[in-house]
Amino acid sequence: MLQKLSPFTTIEQSEKEHRFDPREAIGFAWRHWKFIASVASVTLLVGSVYVLKQTPLYTATAQVLLEPPKDTRPGNAALYDNSNDLTDALIENQLAIIRSTVFLRRVVQKEHLVSDPEFGSRSPQEAQGTAAAAETKSAAENPDVVAKELASTGSLAGAVAVKRVGEGYILAISVTSVDRERAGKLANAVADAFIVEKLDARFEAAKKASAWLSDRLGELRQQLRDSEEAAARFRAEHGLVQSGGNVTLSEQQLQELNAKLGAARTDLAGKKARADLMHSIVQKGGNVQSMPDLPVSPTLQALRGQEATISQKEAELATRYSERHPLVVNARAEHRDIERAINGEMQRLAANVDNDYQLAKARAAAVEREFRQATGQSDPDDRTAITLRELERTAAVNKSLFEDFLQKSKIAQDQTTFQVHDARVISPAGPGGLSYPNKSRTIMMALVIGLLLGVGGAFAKEQLNSGFTTPRQAENMLGLPVLTSVSTMAVADLTSNGNVFEIPRYAAAMPLSRFSESIRKLRSGIQMADVDHPAKLIQLTSTVPSEGKTTIALSLALSAAASGLKVLIIDADLRHSSVSRFFGMSKETGLVDTLLGGDPRKFIKFRKDAKVWVLAAGSKTQNPTDLLGSERMDSLLRNCKESFDLVLIDTPPVGPVMDPVIVSQAVDKVVYVIRWASTARELVEQSIKRFPGSRKVAGVVFNLVDEKLAQKYGKHAYEYYYGGRDYKKYYEG
Repeated sequence: MLQKLSPFTTIEQSEKEHRFDPREAIGFAWRHWKFIASVASVTLLVGSVYVLKQTPLYTATAQVLLEPPKDTRPGNAALYDNSNDLTDALIENQLAIIRSTVFLRRVVQKEHLVSDPEFGSRSPQEAQGTAAAAETKSAAENPDVVAKELASTGSLAGAVAVKRVGEGYILAISVTSVDRERAGKLANAVADAFIVEKLDARFEAAKKASAWLSDRLGELRQQLRDSEEAAARFRAEHGLVQSGGNVTLSEQQLQELNAKLGAARTDLAGKKARADLMHSIVQKGGNVQSMPDLPVSPTLQALRGQEATISQKEAELATRYSERHPLVVNARAEHRDIERAINGEMQRLAANVDNDYQLAKARAAAVEREFRQATGQSDPDDRTAITLRELERTAAVNKSLFEDFLQKSKIAQDQTTFQVHDARVISPAGPGGLSYPNKSRTIMMALVIGLLLGVGGAFAKEQLNSGFTTPRQAENMLGLPVLTSVSTMAVADLTSNGNVFEIPRYAAAMPLSRFSESIRKLRSGIQMADVDHPAKLIQLTSTVPSEGKTTIALSLALSAAASGLKVLIIDADLRHSSVSRFFGMSKETGLVDTLLGGDPRKFIKFRKDAKVWVLAAGSKTQNPTDLLGSERMDSLLRNCKESFDLVLIDTPPVGPVMDPVIVSQAVDKVVYVIRWASTARELVEQSIKRFPGSRKVAGVVFNLVDEKLAQKYGKHAYEYYYGGRDYKKYYEG
């Protein structure tokens, strides 16, 4: 719903309403600090009791460094995966090993945890539930013992926590126990068991590799012996003699011819390339002298020099004479002759290169014929050599394989006798430190939760408070100014010199009091509501009963009379005549009798003790609404306005009846009394809308204000900062 702005409210002020103001937060805490503190104290007490009732647990941590296994023998390959890279997946595998039931069961067996009072066995049913993934029990194992061990394993698994430290290769193994010494002992036991597990795994792997290599080595030794014996028998059967190693005489001759043939083919390829390049240059008219390895031709060089000279001469003549001049024609003819001579020389050089190519080609063909002849004559020897080479290659491969396996077998034997560590404890666990309950954190959390609950509850209480608490709140919602705020008056406040005054008489008896100042402010506010036409007929009403409208009306009347004004107060609340009761005129004639045709001058009485004129409610009636809306009521108010300086009309609340709305049509201004922090805001807003005209209501009065509480409503509680104590000091000063 859009807020209504009073004439004194600027747009900038309206925008500031939605900004966070520390003063509002401080005011909120000031208003509800007792409630917030109470809720926080209760929550803190509950947290403290919870901490005291918990069994303390202690946690000890041992740190293990993972190191990749390294081969200490240089140049030797590992027998199995020996990678130096510890990937995240491999580290997670190590964490899973430590958490596994099989691994922890070994710790239980070694440390005899079955009989431990904390980790001792539970019932077999619980053991099956906590160790469902345990290793399969062998037939030789006692089922009762297995069940107890699995139960203890489940208890230990719940107390063990393992994690990776940072991004490195360090594992933190933690054990939680009710005994700090037992926590440290078990953490070290788990770490040691992990080290032993790693050593056993590597030892078993090396042992298995050594056994397999030994078996394989016997097979390879037999294969090598068989292959060498086969080569020796073949060589003996064919009478082959080794020369320079394992090469026969026939094979040596073939190697020489093969080398000679290769050299001839290489020379032929070079000569052919030169011939092809020469032909390409000649065809394109290029410079043959640019060819590599070409003998220097003096004739070609001389012709090139002549060509340059005649070209220069031809150019000079062309600049002097015309194209048909005899000198130019002769120079060009001479130039053509020289070009023909150059081409002839180039053809000669090309013929020489081609002759060299043909000679190399013939030489290569001769060597190739010789190689074919040698090959054809030595076919039987060649087949024998090929067979021998196959046998010798087989023997060489078997020998290399046997030597490699023999070397690895020696390495495996060394690794079974000397094991390199790939994990070690770098920080053994000491006595465990207190890990649960965390007293400081629990107390702090309880305090924070208590404060949050307290603030939330206080906020809910404030939201449930539907009444107006600050003048700015009423002005924005109702669009009306707050004329004054009247504080709650206790008996001590109404006592002066041993006399206890009634509230309406207190304003006149104590003119310098805070209450009197509030009533004078109300009178000024009524007059300032319409400066050009000061109001004389003033109606006072409220939303619901018990908001103090009659007290405000009487106080306003007595205060105005004390200032010298001729004041008439009319009791128009024909259902509950509070004004009449105050003056002791409940049984006297008055307004009803006047509206039924009586002379008002007989019914308006002057009260000397209060110095005001009073028109009581008069006789009882069954139709007060009709009487108050009659023409005689309008006539009565017009006559009173002419006869008195100020006429105050006390009417019923707007909520239950229509009487105030009817009377408001004949008055100058309406003063609306609201009980502070009590009457629902929406009900007040709807009630004020029932009055005709937007300017009929002069403003509102906050009544029964608790000043001590009202000052806690932040920056908009400006009406309440000037409390009774400050006001009194001001006048005493």
